[in-house]
Amino acid sequence: MASFRFRIKTTVEGLAARTGIISTPHGKILTPCFVPCATQAAVKGLTPAQAEDTGSQILMVNTYHTFLRPGIEVIRKFGGLHKFMGWNKPIMTDSGGFQVMSLGKQGQATVHDEHTIFHSGHNNLKHTFTPELSIQLQEVLGADITFAFDECTPLDFSRAQTEESLLRTHSWAERSLAAKTRKDQALYGIVQGGRFKELREKSAEFIAARKFQGFGIGSLFGEPKREFRDVLRWSMSGLPKDKPVHLLGIGAVEDLFTGVAAGVDTFDCVTPTRYGRLGYVLSSACGNKQKWRYRITKQGFKDDTKPLDKNCECTVCKMWSRAYIHHLFRANELLAYTLTSYHNIYFLHELMQNMRGAIECGTFSKLRKQWMG
Repeated sequence: MASFRFRIKTTVEGLAARTGIISTPHGKILTPCFVPCATQAAVKGLTPAQAEDTGSQILMVNTYHTFLRPGIEVIRKFGGLHKFMGWNKPIMTDSGGFQVMSLGKQGQATVHDEHTIFHSGHNNLKHTFTPELSIQLQEVLGADITFAFDECTPLDFSRAQTEESLLRTHSWAERSLAAKTRKDQALYGIVQGGRFKELREKSAEFIAARKFQGFGIGSLFGEPKREFRDVLRWSMSGLPKDKPVHLLGIGAVEDLFTGVAAGVDTFDCVTPTRYGRLGYVLSSACGNKQKWRYRITKQGFKDDTKPLDKNCECTVCKMWSRAYIHHLFRANELLAYTLTSYHNIYFLHELMQNMRGAIECGTFSKLRKQWMG
């Protein structure tokens, strides 16, 4: 079985942007690349075949959620996520670190130096998570790329709170590495440090000095844009250039351009399917270049014969009109979620493909200007 490798193909003079190839036991990933979220072992609204048809090269599954449902023993019985899901391409698994923050805000998680205690939102049962357990679960899940267990730090944490959280994340990173046993899986370490330059640079230096196969940048939420760019730059500062970098939870058009320009290789986000279920359509021709989206449920689309995006070549845009998809939402037909989610994911994959082409042709800055002005 092939091992994990990363090779840089093309770089951009004056920028950190690059194209590359990540090789995994389940296939190759052309970078920069967007990674759709299959949080509970499914891309919401799409079959695995449809996800592949959009151009998806790799999916992101959440360790914590699959631990709760269907349960790790069920997935173990199938020999891992690939057979359980019917997905033969590469898979990433998030460690569950994001749930430390998100469930903590809901009062369903408490954090300690040795472990985190979660209260399941499904049945209120208590579960204790450790870095060792997270790695053990990810090894059973069989992902090609895994992540160290970390504490996803809210950007509104004080300096003292962020320093305490960072010490914990660094300790958990070392424990995650020590717990790793599978040689066919890559393990990424995660850079944290909140909104503080010194802490971000300190974290990048710490994580870079460990034997991780790649790196994740955590706790960046895209807003405000100036702070997002600064924190991303600080987080990247001490990382070696010969290993892949993943930006966790980022999927807005402007943020993808910012990340690629900074040297990020892969991105994941729930945005395209979440937008799709809410009736938001990603479009290069929607007249709103700050958002790159419009809402198909608005009354003005009731008899609109145009496709979702006149510049898009996806199956949805070739076959159905805005009026038809507007009707599906108004009639509460589940097909509406499938069609908008399919289109939105295709849209982001096409954008990333265009970025790869522009980098290789030396026109990335021109493409970025065309999109962002």
